[in-house]
Amino acid sequence: MNLPRKPDYTIQLNMKSIHIWSIVLTLLLILAGGFFTILFYGESRFSFSLLDVLLWGVLYILLIILHEICHLIGFIVWGKCKKEDLLYGVNRELGIAYAGTKKILPVHAMRRALLLPFWITGLLPFAAGIWLNSVLLIIVGASLIGGAAGDFSMYKQLRRVKPDAFVLDHTHKPVLYIFNEKIDSPS
Repeated sequence: MNLPRKPDYTIQLNMKSIHIWSIVLTLLLILAGGFFTILFYGESRFSFSLLDVLLWGVLYILLIILHEICHLIGFIVWGKCKKEDLLYGVNRELGIAYAGTKKILPVHAMRRALLLPFWITGLLPFAAGIWLNSVLLIIVGASLIGGAAGDFSMYKQLRRVKPDAFVLDHTHKPVLYIFNEKIDSPS
């Protein structure tokens, strides 16, 4: 990737650690979802069938796609990106779907774009699952929240960066380049 100049700071994510946290977070949320349904309903319908597994798979894939679309929407709304600035796809080597932008964004815009999918594709189905006593929605929501571990990690790192800084997302790696002053996006 051609950078306009040397970044003031680089954030590189440890994907092995993020994958572990993703699994742990997912399992903890499934247990919490079961606890809250028992608390609210006096029972929980935690059971599995082949149909449940198939429905989970379909919902999981659809919500992963929606998760990445939410990032793109965040880049457009808060980062003022154009369609040609956006990147999306699947990194098979890392085992992740990704959405990014070639444009340098203010840190506050990147933070918002990072968390938007958590609210829509993770927390909303999880809360609906507890409300409706739906094991399927609880597990799908927990899986998507756990899947946002990389987003949470980037957000946490960006909280340490001064708020008026700028960030450039690497186009194919889990790396963020931080610039303390506004510069032109690479061409």
